[in-house]
Amino acid sequence: MNTFLEKEFGIKILNKKILDGYDNKNYHIATEENDFIYKTYTYSESLKDTVEAENEVLLYLQEEFDSYIPKPVPFKDNSYVKIVDSDNDKVISRMLSFLKGEFLGKAKHTPSLFESLGTFLAKIDIKLKDLKNYTIQARRWEWDIQYFDLNKKYINDIPNPKDRNVVAYFFNQFEEIVRPIIPELRKQVIHNDANEWNLLVKNGEISGIIDFGDVAHTFLINELAIAITYGCYDKENPLEWAVVLIKAYHQVLPIEEKELKILYYLIAARLCTSVCNSAHARKADPNNTYASISEKSAWKMLYRWLAINPIKAENEFRKAAGLTKLEQMHIKEVLKRRFQHISPILSLSYKEPIHMVRSAFQYMYDADGNTFLDAYNNIPHVGHSHPKVVQAGKKQMAQLNTNTRYLFDELAIYAEKLLGHFPPKLNKVFFVNSGSAASDLAIRMANNHTGSKHMMVMELGYHGNTQTSLEISDYKFNNPKGNGQKKHIIKTVIPDTYKGVYQKDNPNAGKLYGLDAVAQIKDSTVPISAFISEPIVGCAGQVPLPKGYLNEIYPAIRAQGGVCISDEVQTGFGRLGQHFWGFEASDVIPDMVILGKPIANGHPMGAVVCTEEIAATFEKGVEFFSSFGGNPVSCAIATAVLDAIEEEGLQVNAKVVGEHYTLLLKELMHKYGCIGDIRGSGLFIGCEIVRDNSKNPNTELANHIKNELRRKHILISTDGPFDNIIKTKPALCFSKENADTVVEAIDEVLKTHYNNVYSA
Repeated sequence: MNTFLEKEFGIKILNKKILDGYDNKNYHIATEENDFIYKTYTYSESLKDTVEAENEVLLYLQEEFDSYIPKPVPFKDNSYVKIVDSDNDKVISRMLSFLKGEFLGKAKHTPSLFESLGTFLAKIDIKLKDLKNYTIQARRWEWDIQYFDLNKKYINDIPNPKDRNVVAYFFNQFEEIVRPIIPELRKQVIHNDANEWNLLVKNGEISGIIDFGDVAHTFLINELAIAITYGCYDKENPLEWAVVLIKAYHQVLPIEEKELKILYYLIAARLCTSVCNSAHARKADPNNTYASISEKSAWKMLYRWLAINPIKAENEFRKAAGLTKLEQMHIKEVLKRRFQHISPILSLSYKEPIHMVRSAFQYMYDADGNTFLDAYNNIPHVGHSHPKVVQAGKKQMAQLNTNTRYLFDELAIYAEKLLGHFPPKLNKVFFVNSGSAASDLAIRMANNHTGSKHMMVMELGYHGNTQTSLEISDYKFNNPKGNGQKKHIIKTVIPDTYKGVYQKDNPNAGKLYGLDAVAQIKDSTVPISAFISEPIVGCAGQVPLPKGYLNEIYPAIRAQGGVCISDEVQTGFGRLGQHFWGFEASDVIPDMVILGKPIANGHPMGAVVCTEEIAATFEKGVEFFSSFGGNPVSCAIATAVLDAIEEEGLQVNAKVVGEHYTLLLKELMHKYGCIGDIRGSGLFIGCEIVRDNSKNPNTELANHIKNELRRKHILISTDGPFDNIIKTKPALCFSKENADTVVEAIDEVLKTHYNNVYSA
């Protein structure tokens, strides 16, 4: 090679060093007078055209940017590109001048350096605006954001399923937000790869840009999106640095409003392109470390980007460009519109209600640009806007949605998959469209099977909002505004091992509570149709049924002809971590199970799972039909939920994160006398707030904590008969870091509270 180069370029090579390259070989050539970059590529006709087009761009820019960009060096025949034979292969070769300077990736980042970068890119783009090159215009490949979808084929090369779904989420957002306005965007030739290893720095300013190999005819705004991506992906607060770039660029080359509107999603798209291609390159060639050199930083920023409300990002971008904030309806107007047709009996959370507009996994975004960490909403079980769930619903909706009077595969597929998570005894399922409807149906089926209508229910239990559900829900009928306990309802005392008769220090507490309930059963003058309870009584304040409790009650109920119902609406589908269903923690098998809420990640669906015997009795009665229960869309979505739980290991995550979360809260309990008890399992946790050194409820403080956390953009709730239990039951994608955030915030609130108390 040395002889060839010396002959062709009339130089004397002192040193030659191979450089890293994504998919080509580059050499740093040192001579006495100058340094050069010699680049070689595996031959193809289309690649030769692309390399020649790249040279054309460099030559076009020489007049204004001579010292800032590499200069093509001609071979002795005055051509800039030559095809040579190398090891019996054809190779495209070219020579460029070598630019000296420190890489941006190694330089100290300062606001003035970023201003320099924004200004520099704007000036290059102004010059490139009038360049026409049809080879570049015809180019269509993965690293051009306008062809973002070409990277979809690499998603499955990402090994971690959680990472895959974050990437898939941003693909969905691109389709929804960016795709519709693509025809309106300005397009021209841009550098298209202003990353930290292509930019050079001298004296705290940008001194050059190299590697025009990704040059593209694409959205003008992509130039800035890419520069922001690589300039900010190692920053704790990427928005702050992005704003500096935008402001400087805009002052030279004004950015259009529509471009700022999609910039957040273009940055996400570039990050996704990077991690997709890194994953694919690693799979294709595990030894190619260059291809994944920036992967860690890209993943870090992608997760940070997910935690940024897109509205906040757009407002920051608009401010940098001298535009006013997006106008949002004032919360008073939002409330006025709601109450114009909606009764205030449909309650709102918090003293200051939140106007939500978007969501992603464990985050919710409000209309004012705030991101809320959702540590409360247990309905989006696998995460808000989970792409697997979204895609399943969209796909099925586009194909078929009908009622169950017709045959379709989705019903049988989901039923089989769902029942695969139950003991063999529970092998029949009836689908409805809510947990309340499931409770209603379960009571109807139990009464039909036993010939009785008397129900044994749990103190403070809650099972839904239908008339029948309310009748078995002590939390509602025993409320001062409730309708009172009906004659056919037998209520048993909640087995509360914190405040009840038998407490945690008694190893037989569960058994003793159970025996008391059995005594009630034996004292009943009428046969009891069914006993119903949640494994952890949610509205009571996350009170778990202690070990041994159900082992006494279930046999006693069955001995007098009744059935046992487990309400798994809140506790099911792996939420408790150790077990997929709450009843498994008691080592019992119910006769019926009620499902709802998370079964379809927020899509309205519910189910009753029961034994073949109960189903057979029900079949003798009037026909059962539910217009929406078990429809193809619901079943497709619910199947996707089960798939996501399995693929992402969300039950294990609930266990691991839940144990970490509980441990942190227990550490707080030793620190503050107002925390009386921490209980629950997995990601279903209750924290009882009491008056110091007592078990008396402190409702005011519990609500203060809830509302202060809301101001810190964390969503939790309160519950229990005195509304003094902090309740947290987040999506199963919740992380240890998220748990840290919540507990640190509670710590801050309590520290301030006690400081105020003592200072007063």
